[in-house]
Amino acid sequence: MLKRFKVVAPAVLAVAIALPAGAAQADPTPAAPPVTTCDATQTPAVYHGKVPTPKSVLGFDLGEREVTSAESDTLLTAIDAASDRVVSGTLATTAQGRPLKYAIVGTPKNIRNLRAIENSIKLLRNPLTPAPAAKVLARNTPAILWVAGNVHGGEESGTDAALKTLYDLAGRDDCAARRILDNAVTVILPTQNPDGREADTRRNAYAFDMNRDWFARTQPETDGKIELMRKYPPQLFIDAHEMGGTEFFFPPNADPIYHDIAEPTVDWINNTYGAAMIGEFTKRGIPFFNRSVYDLFYMGYGDTVPAGGFNAAGMTFEKGNASPIATRTFEQWLTQWVSLSAAAAKKTEILTTWHGMYADALKQGINGHLEPNQVYNPGHEVITQVPDRKVRHYFLRADDPAKKAETDLVVRRLQRMDVQVYKLATPLTVKDFKAYGRPEAKTTLPKGTYWIPLAQAQKHWVQAMLNEDTYTPFPYFYDVTAWSLPLLGNVSGGSSGQVLLPVATPVRAVDAPSVKVTTSRKIGVLQLSGGTAQNAAESSGWLRHRLDRDWKLSYQVLTPADVAAGKLGGLDVLLVPDGSSNSANNALGEAGRAALRDWVGGGGRYVGWAGGARLAALAGVSSVTLTDPTSDIPGSLLRTNVAQGPLSKDVGSSVMQFYAYDLVMRASNPSHVVTSYPAADSPDWFLSGFALGAEELAGTAAVVDEPVGGGHAVLFAAEPNFRAFSDGTAKIVANAITADLPSASARARALAPAPDASRAAAAIPEHESPIRVTVPASDRDKAAAALNGFGATWTEQAASGGAVRFVVANPEGLDTHEHPWARKVPDALRAAGVSPLAVVLPQ
Repeated sequence: MLKRFKVVAPAVLAVAIALPAGAAQADPTPAAPPVTTCDATQTPAVYHGKVPTPKSVLGFDLGEREVTSAESDTLLTAIDAASDRVVSGTLATTAQGRPLKYAIVGTPKNIRNLRAIENSIKLLRNPLTPAPAAKVLARNTPAILWVAGNVHGGEESGTDAALKTLYDLAGRDDCAARRILDNAVTVILPTQNPDGREADTRRNAYAFDMNRDWFARTQPETDGKIELMRKYPPQLFIDAHEMGGTEFFFPPNADPIYHDIAEPTVDWINNTYGAAMIGEFTKRGIPFFNRSVYDLFYMGYGDTVPAGGFNAAGMTFEKGNASPIATRTFEQWLTQWVSLSAAAAKKTEILTTWHGMYADALKQGINGHLEPNQVYNPGHEVITQVPDRKVRHYFLRADDPAKKAETDLVVRRLQRMDVQVYKLATPLTVKDFKAYGRPEAKTTLPKGTYWIPLAQAQKHWVQAMLNEDTYTPFPYFYDVTAWSLPLLGNVSGGSSGQVLLPVATPVRAVDAPSVKVTTSRKIGVLQLSGGTAQNAAESSGWLRHRLDRDWKLSYQVLTPADVAAGKLGGLDVLLVPDGSSNSANNALGEAGRAALRDWVGGGGRYVGWAGGARLAALAGVSSVTLTDPTSDIPGSLLRTNVAQGPLSKDVGSSVMQFYAYDLVMRASNPSHVVTSYPAADSPDWFLSGFALGAEELAGTAAVVDEPVGGGHAVLFAAEPNFRAFSDGTAKIVANAITADLPSASARARALAPAPDASRAAAAIPEHESPIRVTVPASDRDKAAAALNGFGATWTEQAASGGAVRFVVANPEGLDTHEHPWARKVPDALRAAGVSPLAVVLPQ
């Protein structure tokens, strides 16, 4: 019986922490009844004069020119020093040593009582706080509203506008400012990417797009930001961006929207904030659009993570960067001020509803209910529905010592989003256990298995991070369609819909696991092209991050010109990430290609992926065959079977491979295949995310290890280190660096087919971040006419099921933000009466 008292179940834990006696509560200045004549934007600004103006600090007014990161910090610090409404701090330091400064602004009383506000907000997040108590807390606690800018370094105006918002909240005494101050504390993070701002690049110093890093938190800028959000959880999060053109985008969003975002959150976004901004921009005659381009699906954005992880109205704002900085700054400020004002006006209702979402999440988890898919925009239909299967629990196996680091990392990522995680104290038999990608089966889970119940406040986040599939509701893809943490980490686990009360204990906070790699081999990294080509910059940056921060391996960066100049000498391993293989092949020239072949034949190890694999074929290093896919897979995870050998050490019998329109690879010798896609009718076939025609991959190679003379070419058809969070396949890269690979026998070398570079060159297409549109054959002419309207050039491909794919040229590799018309393609297709099977815009 004593053992049963060690049981910790969600309901027991929640009761223990519900509304503790003497809990600290906020003591804000009571909000005055709304004054109907106090308009959020038309009320004349009245400044009390105690806060220095931006011009007195910087020498120019905000909007005259873009501030630098240092100037932003200087102004923030000056406002903090002069105002008792402001407190500031540093949440992280970048790779280049720049601080991420933030400010919190509110009434002096609220600033003094921030700790009490934290405690009250925690009680509102507790689903078992009684509803009457929650109403009292909602009435007496300020909302927490966030404004963040410049996550993409070259999208500057969000910073300038956020600084104006800070100045106005600190320095104004009119009723419009007071309404915000009396009802909210506002966290302002002017720039989320100081390194990128200084370099005028979208990405940070490691070439990460940090608007894709939110759930993985690989970068210190992201990690520090979310830790501060855990301390001050938002009900509103504004993420201020820029795009091409002169218009402004704000929600409502495009479809798809992730199914397990709480419905009141979507309602706030559309009908509170979106409606307020539509009214304001319409009144002023400012061009805007919504319900197009920017979706709310991938759980790694600066809007989806606040929405899914904090039940906040997470919103992306996009201002056209062709407008002058004064216009950009004003319109960004306008959306910030209108949104903050709308939240302040409904503060008590918002906080009451916010608590209700946590209470409802607990109920959904108890009942095993996953929220269904919906579409939110006229004319759209759901293409995939969430299965009608109850899910009450997720489990992660912890009985494979080889995967301890990956398992610990998944658990740590969950815990650091306030998910309650437990360990089974005794074995547990589960009648309906559904291992990832397998049918339900009675299974006994061993003692020590991690148990993550959905019956908890963070039910929505648990589902978002541990899902088996994302059940894409609509065939438009602004980003990837699969991101499950266990699948990315190659961690065994699964789910159950049973009513269970396991004997389990809470897991203490898991430390960051060490994944340091040890080798005496000398490593080179071949940069395929300069920093402006996004595929090359990102893939190389993800690799440098992995080598520097995770594996802690030293390396030498080379260019194709270095290879041609004979600088491979002394290296044992050459890592070749994605990028333009054609450009690299031309830069190598015959001298470089010969040097590369001689180095590998003499015992060197070439490890390349995506563009790096193409280069190996073009340079005559490998005899693999690479062909363009006919499938539509915009970014999904597929199971691959893993052959036993040195490269599979600690990987296991299978691993999920990230795949996004990558080339289809076939080895000249089946014995070279390290991982391969199973037969489509095999029980091993499993795909998480969206795909049409994925069966073409069945039986093809994902990784090959081809002996080449005395060396090896280890090639990955797709990116194995995607965003530095595909940890399962990244382990194969680590093995490719460290493992002792057997040399081919003299007889095998003599029988091996000689790589045919001319044949390979003819068979290997290359597209730099194209727009892809796949339509039924019957819509071919209408789609072509729509694309002709933009002056587009394209190639047509046969797609699966007899469909037609347009691969639209994007020779400069521009992403959707930078492209002059890519974002208009979905609306143009709709206007032309086209029902696309898939639309993929460049990232």
